[in-house]
Amino acid sequence: MKHGKKYNEARKQYQHDKNYSLTEAVELIRKIKYAKYDETVNLTVSLGVNPKYPDQMVRGTVSLPHGTGKEIRVLVLAGIDKVKEAQDAGADFSGGAELVEKIQKEGWLDFDRVIATPDMMKHVGKLGRVLGPRGLMPNPKVGTVTMNVAQAVKDAKTGQIEFKVDKQGIIHVPAGKASFEAKQLFDNTLVVINALFRAKPSSAKGVYMKRITLNSTHGPGVRVDVTLARGDVEEGRRSQQLA
Repeated sequence: MKHGKKYNEARKQYQHDKNYSLTEAVELIRKIKYAKYDETVNLTVSLGVNPKYPDQMVRGTVSLPHGTGKEIRVLVLAGIDKVKEAQDAGADFSGGAELVEKIQKEGWLDFDRVIATPDMMKHVGKLGRVLGPRGLMPNPKVGTVTMNVAQAVKDAKTGQIEFKVDKQGIIHVPAGKASFEAKQLFDNTLVVINALFRAKPSSAKGVYMKRITLNSTHGPGVRVDVTLARGDVEEGRRSQQLA
């Protein structure tokens, strides 16, 4: 794949085939970013799982301590008794079957997260082909099908993200913005890596976490040393226990 001049110049500023510590990788990402807008910093993790087997699916949620740096637009699909609760909690949009119909008929998708109450799933199920490919389909396993809509809205607004392994065994999630301080990006990334270690399926054999890469939206990827990242996770756990 051909890349532009700025991309190639950024790539010259580090050894692209070297595995860096998480601290070094974060500093490099902040150093080599070149877009004029505030790029998202993306975390890509290659896992040693085969997602075609249900017992090797890796999926869950994790709350980033410093948020994503992005305003999350939350849609709540609920019965009338829960609509006001959603509004009071800060949902951007809330309603019932009429909003499901709006998505179906008008192709309305001006939201980043969908939360639904269990009683609404008979309607929401009709949106599988629209919301599923976009990663927006509510799911009880990640807390987006719930009666506690207020907490779900709060979690979404304060930096909770979903992760799900794709068909190639890879996780793609945002770790923050390029404008974040190095420690903020470090903390966010470490929390996600920790969550992925905790989500390791018992049926997964061999090397579980194969490769970790960080990159800004348009920038080249910087490899993170998996062994050192595991050490950072363990150190973080010990620090929490001592606190």
